[in-house]
Amino acid sequence: MYEVAATPEAEELAARLRKLKGRSGRSYGVLAGKLHVSTSTLHRYCNGEAVPTEFAPIERFGRACGASSEELVAVHRKWILADEARRRGKGAPAAAAASEEPDGGFEPAPEPEPEHTPAPGPEPESTPPTALVATATAAPTPRASGARRKRVVVAVAAAAVVALAVPAAVVASQGSGSGTADDDRKGAAGAVKPDGTASRSASPSASTSPSGSPSASAPRKSATPSATASGERAPQRPVTGVPVRAGVSSYNWDSPCGQYFLLDQAPGDVPPPPAPQDHRGWGRALGGVDAGGMRLQLTVTGKAQESVVLNAVHVRVVARKAPLAWQTYSMGEGCGSGITPQTFAVDLDKPRPIVRPVAGQQGDAVVPAKGFPYKVSSGDPQVLNLDLKTEAHDVSWYLEVDWSVGDRHGTVRVDDDGKPFRASAMKGRPRYDYWPEESEWKAR
Repeated sequence: MYEVAATPEAEELAARLRKLKGRSGRSYGVLAGKLHVSTSTLHRYCNGEAVPTEFAPIERFGRACGASSEELVAVHRKWILADEARRRGKGAPAAAAASEEPDGGFEPAPEPEPEHTPAPGPEPESTPPTALVATATAAPTPRASGARRKRVVVAVAAAAVVALAVPAAVVASQGSGSGTADDDRKGAAGAVKPDGTASRSASPSASTSPSGSPSASAPRKSATPSATASGERAPQRPVTGVPVRAGVSSYNWDSPCGQYFLLDQAPGDVPPPPAPQDHRGWGRALGGVDAGGMRLQLTVTGKAQESVVLNAVHVRVVARKAPLAWQTYSMGEGCGSGITPQTFAVDLDKPRPIVRPVAGQQGDAVVPAKGFPYKVSSGDPQVLNLDLKTEAHDVSWYLEVDWSVGDRHGTVRVDDDGKPFRASAMKGRPRYDYWPEESEWKAR
């Protein structure tokens, strides 16, 4: 699925795609078949006239054109920015995007109006900083009538992302960013749905916090920026609120390979598997559960040009029980491009799962494993491929992303549309593959 989008970001993405296609020597028809889209749709992608609503077809395009892992990462970044621009509206420049999201996000400093500015009065000697509450009813800050807040949309693309809308609810909660055992007791409070409304579990106590107690002598910052002697505008005032957005951009970063579902149905009652982008919607419609684990692709984007440090990702298990005694259905076999991205392995069977960096492979070359910290900004998102596995349990969990900027830090929760992620072990369960030539599922 695509949407028309004539934006500079879409054109930059299209330029990357045309370069890959030209190098591959393959025709639009051949590549369109591998993407499961029409030739005209692929033309629109490569001309910048459309941006797919999920990354899966772009990833398949890159693999079909022989893109390296670095090129796939670069294309993914371009797609995130193009998708963000598409969501803001056709032709809307990034700097002019507006939002009414009550997350305490970034607001450009208003233009100074000296003709209406009264003479400044004496300021109090001390004013403690106000806590930055990350709820859906955060109080508005004073602004000029023309000031508009920049909205950076979470880049989320899953298999069947259109049917699922935005799968990852984002929750801001107070945290130290240290990843200590206290994190388990703190949990997350204050869920905020993608549309900006508070969920039923939201708590107004969730907040970001400075890394130390506020000083009694901290000077109060003026809400009105001053102009320099040369007439240049003063730097943008410090950002408040949660400075990042985090969400799941794919439920299987190795799509269409390596995805299985557990279904409580006999093979004769199970329909054929759909196109890769619809795998997850297919599984959910049949009451299925991800089998053996999940390959989540977590994308974190800053809300402004200011860099934000990602200190850690934590896995918080909320339930662990005996695995489901259902049948396992494969979504596709025979994959393998010789390219394995650097990942973060997670053993969900451990009492306290940790996120461990694992090296990737590109042909004969090794892609080194890189752990935290990472940095993100509005123009430099970070993509993290998580390989979460279970061989002995039915596990439910959610993710927490620790961030820090300056003396502030906090935690963003990522879950499955307001619910925990879930996967169940498939070891020892009957496995079935679909045979198109015979139009039936057959036991392996």
